Amino acid sequence: MKKMIKDLDEFNTYQVAMKLGESVWDIVSKWNYFEKDTIGKQFVKAADSIAANLAEGLGRYHYKETKNFSYYARGSMFETETWLSKSYNRKLISEEIFLKIKSDLEIIGRMINRYIQSIGTTNESEPPNDVN
Repeated sequence: MKKMIKDLDEFNTYQVAMKLGESVWDIVSKWNYFEKDTIGKQFVKAADSIAANLAEGLGRYHYKETKNFSYYARGSMFETETWLSKSYNRKLISEEIFLKIKSDLEIIGRMINRYIQSIGTTNESEPPNDVN
C-alpha cells in the first residue's frame, strides 16, 4: 500500500522544487536591474510556481484537483526551462549553471510525471506519496 503524504515535509518532489526555486533566486539576485526586471522576474516566478502548484494541489485533498495542479507544476517547469535558455542565450548565466539547472529541471520533470501517474483515479482523502 502506498504511503499517503500528510504534509509538505514528506513530499520529496515539492522539496526538490523548493531547492530549485532558491537556486534560481540566488542566480537572479546578482543581476542588474534591467536583467532582473525583464527575464529575472519571470524566471523566478516560473521556478517558484513549480513548488507552489504542487503545494496547492496537495492542499486540495481531491485527486482530480491534485492531478490538475500537478499538471500546472509541470507547465511551470517547462516555462522555467524557457527562461533558463533565454538567460543562457543572453549570456546572463554560465554554461555550467545552465547545465546544472537544466539537469535539475529534468529530474523534477521525471518526479512530477511519476507523481502524476501515482495519483489515483478515485476520490481519495489524500494524494499518494510521490515516487522517487
